[in-house]
Amino acid sequence: MRRLWGAAREPSGAGWEQERAEAPQEAPGAWSGRPGPGRRGGEGWAAPALGGAGLGPRPLDSRAAPPAPGPRCGSSTPADAWRAGQLGPLAPWAPSGSPVGAGGRRGDGGCRGSLGRWRPPGVTCTALVAYACWGSAAAAALGAAADPPRPVGVLLWWEPFGRRGGAARPPPDCRLRFNISGCRLLTDRATYGDARAVLFHHRDLVKGPPDWPPPWGVRARTAELLGYEEAAAAAAAEAPATSGPRPPGQRWVWMNFESPSHSPGLRSLASNLFNWTLSYRADSDVFVPYGHLYPRSHPGQQPSGLAPPLSRKRGLVAWVVSHWDERQARVRYYRQLSQHVAVDVFGRGGPGQPVPPSGLLHTVARYKFYLAFENSQHLDYITEKLWRNALLAGAVPVVLGPDRANYERFMPRGAFIHVDDFPSASSLATYLLFLDRSPAVYLRYFHWRRSYAVHITSFWDEPWCRVCQAVQRAGDRPKSIRNLAGWFER
Repeated sequence: MRRLWGAAREPSGAGWEQERAEAPQEAPGAWSGRPGPGRRGGEGWAAPALGGAGLGPRPLDSRAAPPAPGPRCGSSTPADAWRAGQLGPLAPWAPSGSPVGAGGRRGDGGCRGSLGRWRPPGVTCTALVAYACWGSAAAAALGAAADPPRPVGVLLWWEPFGRRGGAARPPPDCRLRFNISGCRLLTDRATYGDARAVLFHHRDLVKGPPDWPPPWGVRARTAELLGYEEAAAAAAAEAPATSGPRPPGQRWVWMNFESPSHSPGLRSLASNLFNWTLSYRADSDVFVPYGHLYPRSHPGQQPSGLAPPLSRKRGLVAWVVSHWDERQARVRYYRQLSQHVAVDVFGRGGPGQPVPPSGLLHTVARYKFYLAFENSQHLDYITEKLWRNALLAGAVPVVLGPDRANYERFMPRGAFIHVDDFPSASSLATYLLFLDRSPAVYLRYFHWRRSYAVHITSFWDEPWCRVCQAVQRAGDRPKSIRNLAGWFER
């Protein structure tokens, strides 16, 4: 299993984005948006193989880089030790040799170790993706005397979640924001013929009337005579779900940051319509996660300090949620957990109270634990609920989403608590109460802060610039997505 956390450097900047957090945010920075058989109901998913022929930030194969020093699995989680009796009596529901017993987890291959010897792996490009080290490694290989990347035009076909036909915002400066040079970000559809890539946001793609670029060639000359908008409207009416000829070498990029459960219309899209995918999935052609850990270079990087001050922690468990649905696994689990431990709920949904004027991060910072519960359970679908609402705020995340092994590809296993580590919500509640009485054990969940800081992806500027970067690196290799729904829904 390739480990993806710990990028080589931090992409700078955190600017404008379409707000999608589970509750009002006090500053821009991130936004949000099936359990397998025998878990919490619903259909399961099968993890695809990584490292395909796609482009963009890519997990590096372990065969291509030397392993980090030290053992592959250098520790157990505090919960493992607690269950094994290292920190207290052996829990009756975790007998010796059980799948969640001492020093192990499901599928860990017997990796064991003491809590005090936890250490993150060395800073190598086997970390979170080559998400950040991808660019620096390529630059180093080319050498200092290499020519600068040729200017690349990337056209954003719609403002994501914006009103069609509304005024477009000024594009970001990729060099200043993310240290990516040679980008020409476009919003004027009249520049369609100059674009090396066209970026389509899925939710806007399937809502409203068809709105596609006109076929290139004959229609391009027609556009010169009739006007671009009239030609585009005529083309969209004639070919609502297919693509005619395009400018030579142009790539169409499908962009989506919602889970398959909240991505309607996937099966209505034609085969071979798009050339690349851009999403939170690690096997996307352009991989842009909601957040990631990167090596800390100075104490001021966020979150600051080796651990949050316990004097600020006045509550035990917090949850911020705006979309309340009793059918969701996260709501069902909350109902069970709240019978055994107090959970303060904030947001516009369900029993939530309004987020205080101090904002989400300041509110969550007053709690020891945060329920980073995803609205659906799918491969790699790990959103700002973990990266921003929990880790950046200084609370220990209790996660419900994909399985533990999936989370461990993006962060150290001792940095979070997974609901699947416990046979019931009451058992989890017992463990949270134990940690509340054991500050030394609780603080071990912040050991990762000694070496890593948190980067929150800036929507939509960062994905836009990352497409430009991917085009620069890709060359002229052709590709098309034959079955988009089949890939994304698996």
